[in-house]
Amino acid sequence: MTTISSDAPATGGAAAEDLAHRLRRELDGDVGFDDYTRHLFSRDASMYAITPVGVVFPRHADDVRAAVAAAGEYGIPLVPRGAGTSLAGQTVGPGLVLDLSRYMNRILEIDGDRRTALVQTGVVQDQLNRAAEPLGLMFGPDTSTSNRATVGGMIGNNSAGSGSLRYGMTIDHVRELDVVLSDASRALLAPVDEVERARRAALPTLEGSLYKRLPQIVRANSEAIAEGFPEFWRRACGYRLDRMARPDTPFDLAKFVVGSEGTLVIATEALVDLVPKPRHTMIAVGHFTSTAAAIEATEDALACDPTAVELMDRTILDLSRQKIEYASLSSILEGDPDALLFVSFTGNHKRELLAGMERLTTLWARHGHGYHTLQAITPDQRSSLLKVRKSSLGLLMAAGEGTRRPLAFVEDTAVDPVHLPQYTKRFKEVLDRHGLTAGFYGHCSVGCLHIRPFLDLTDPGQVDTMRAVAVEIKDLVTEYGGVNSSEHGDGLARSEFNREIFGERLYEAMRQVKQVFDPDNRMNPGKIVDAPSMTDNLRDRALPPAEPLRTRLSFEVVGGMRGAADRCMNIGLCRKSGTGAMCPSYMATRNEEDSTRGRANALVKALSEPDPRRALGDERLHGILDLCLMCKACKSECPLGVDMATLKAESLSHHHDLHGVPLRSRIFGSIRLLNRLGSAVAPLSNLPGRLRPLRLLLDRRLGITSRRPLPVFVRRDLVRWFRKHARGATEPGRPAATQGTLTFLADSFTTFTEPDIGRSAIELLELAGWQVRLESRGCCGRSSLSKGLVDDAKDKAFALAHLLTGTTEPGSPIVGCEPSCLMTLRDEHKALLPDDASVEDISGRVRQVEELLVEAVDDGRLRLREDSWLAGRRLLYHGHCHQKAEVGTAATMSLLSRIPGVRVSELDAGCCGMAGSFGFESEHYEVSMTVGQDRLFPAVEAEPPETVVVATGVSCRQQIFHGTRRDAWHPVQLLWEAVELPDRRGRTGGRP
Repeated sequence: MTTISSDAPATGGAAAEDLAHRLRRELDGDVGFDDYTRHLFSRDASMYAITPVGVVFPRHADDVRAAVAAAGEYGIPLVPRGAGTSLAGQTVGPGLVLDLSRYMNRILEIDGDRRTALVQTGVVQDQLNRAAEPLGLMFGPDTSTSNRATVGGMIGNNSAGSGSLRYGMTIDHVRELDVVLSDASRALLAPVDEVERARRAALPTLEGSLYKRLPQIVRANSEAIAEGFPEFWRRACGYRLDRMARPDTPFDLAKFVVGSEGTLVIATEALVDLVPKPRHTMIAVGHFTSTAAAIEATEDALACDPTAVELMDRTILDLSRQKIEYASLSSILEGDPDALLFVSFTGNHKRELLAGMERLTTLWARHGHGYHTLQAITPDQRSSLLKVRKSSLGLLMAAGEGTRRPLAFVEDTAVDPVHLPQYTKRFKEVLDRHGLTAGFYGHCSVGCLHIRPFLDLTDPGQVDTMRAVAVEIKDLVTEYGGVNSSEHGDGLARSEFNREIFGERLYEAMRQVKQVFDPDNRMNPGKIVDAPSMTDNLRDRALPPAEPLRTRLSFEVVGGMRGAADRCMNIGLCRKSGTGAMCPSYMATRNEEDSTRGRANALVKALSEPDPRRALGDERLHGILDLCLMCKACKSECPLGVDMATLKAESLSHHHDLHGVPLRSRIFGSIRLLNRLGSAVAPLSNLPGRLRPLRLLLDRRLGITSRRPLPVFVRRDLVRWFRKHARGATEPGRPAATQGTLTFLADSFTTFTEPDIGRSAIELLELAGWQVRLESRGCCGRSSLSKGLVDDAKDKAFALAHLLTGTTEPGSPIVGCEPSCLMTLRDEHKALLPDDASVEDISGRVRQVEELLVEAVDDGRLRLREDSWLAGRRLLYHGHCHQKAEVGTAATMSLLSRIPGVRVSELDAGCCGMAGSFGFESEHYEVSMTVGQDRLFPAVEAEPPETVVVATGVSCRQQIFHGTRRDAWHPVQLLWEAVELPDRRGRTGGRP
């Protein structure tokens, strides 16, 4: 791998080991110098990769100071890092990485009167906004990565976002910064008057030299500063000497270092301004037949005083339609637009916002812009739009195939919006001339479009093409008076061109600034000034050729298993918190290696080793994968569809090949047999769950935690009940089978521990006109797969698929109540047996029981009572992760909403934390409960006793009860309680 140029030599071997020992002694935070940690932090969301010497995770500012001091003695550069979502390579480098996001993420104070917030720089933007919301405040800059971007990262990049037309950039909101300087001294940077500046300038310290030398640099280069900066205001490039040169402003080092990308100081705390949060938001969505037509409509949009004008082209739209997470967008669009223009209006008075949208609609109609304008007024409409808009980057990245990716190297230019139509036309001509395609989206309101051409950087010719395009676009944007970087910064992608962009004198002034702040060139060297070529340190060129690895599961992507892991482009959506389900263990630990991104990168490293099979058995890798709950949320929520559950299952199988299969894994992998035996000898089989000595024995010998209740086996299981039930099929009064035959999958849990759920489902289906056939002879293999017993899972999948095709009517539905088992037939069986016709047939016939019941209610085949005990109650629904990942929760929500008199709410509580056997394993218990405590438990506990809690998954119901002592119902149980039926044949409904 090519390394970045630096005055400091790369350090390894004994010196690195000595540094690591010292850091472990002196820091309260964590230290990681192992190969896997270094690899995980060799990348950010850019196209670059540089392996650092090591990584530290400071707990406080004194840890940062100690790390800077120690690294200085060894001559090692420093690379400060937040979420690692930088798109230009700012947070990769050959030195010591300081991850400020793991521990330094506290909000220290919010002052509603002063409208300020004092935060550690690892605080995430959405975290700050949630804390400020009760005071009616928010942080002004609104990045698309707000659910993982840290305040420190925003300061380093001078981030902006969609609302910059109204709220400006990060630099406009920073008041004070507590920083560590390059000599390990600490300083508080804030505006000072001339008297105070002169006093500080007399100090014989590095801080003193800043107050002395910077005014001298400004005075000596006043003409170059006045003439050398790009004309357009929205810029995140170079050092902000233009701010320092303003005659009407105080000397303000806090604002000056904003956008310096960690090359001048390391910020540990920030005092930032907050702005009033508008009470209302409305969005007008223009539909256009071309991207050019949408851009042409921007001028009219800006005339209506919007907060933002955002573009999304067909590339993004088509990709969003392929993801369950964003499917709701299509339902509110008109026709098949080639591009959308989102025009946002925010304020405190709805009437004014509506008037603005009406004016916009009138202007567009008058000037012939677009063929339809949607007015998104309701929260659900806005949510659908904003979710896709904020995920545009990830969706675009998903369009890449293999090493051909949409790359960020000319994606951050900006020109005055008045020039945008002509500028974009000429931009596209450059791409066409080089034979490149690209996705277009971004902030039309400020003339910034994020255009990412598709390139394969493993091809030297494509590298040359990339550089040629970068040069042409740099010249083009200069011609229009624009900026080469408007919010993503210079980094490794654009710093090389700064001498030409700013001119010789101004560039040399910036080099002097760097010298004053960082005499030894140790603070994130190679960014902004004295940078390497933009074609050095490219990530894909650094990867060695992949050795073929025979896998048990099918990975239908270029590059097989490594290609599936290497789909991750490090955009970091898996580091989000407070919403969604991905990635639950990261939400609990805040450790990079516990995110989908961290695990994917670790697998890329292992699969790039000379012997990838042996590398998959590495215990360090096994530890990185261990906390993956295999919830599959990454499959749907990760825009690139990195399927870590499948990757982990395959990896575990190779680990077993080298180390053998643990007894506990064999037991949990055989859960159907265990449950069947437990049911057969119940109630004796329930004694271990009640006797403390036996629970402790299970804990010590098998690692099955004694702190969690075990499932209760039921003697009269679903199979026994159904045999008797089927014998009465010809009894008078039984409903006729008008809908044909379906097969009900008797899963391991509905059958042996919760048969009442299966019984309710079957009787409801029969009432709806179906003849129900119970299939209880097979196992889907889900439990085996979760333990890496892939061969066993494959055998079970083959047996079940062929059993079902041989005993069911062609095309007849196959339904079930347990999402994890049912969805295995749709997904994992195809990965296990990709060429099996029976598997393909069965996967296409799987239906959720809720779907069929909704149809029956709507057709009048099932009639529901208005006076059930559920009427007037609130239903709080928690969806199963596998259900969300594969088909979504719409069918369940539709079913619940059809119960007369109820109010239904769906929780955005992520994964419950149980995840099958995960929550029963002693070493995982704490993480399991922490995941549940994140949002699920508090939401349930906040509900009054009369609220009915609903969950489709058996694990979810177990976790809810254990964490809150509240019972959760399966949806079919509630429908049974409400169904109109004179004779319940011994079944009694009633309040739980």
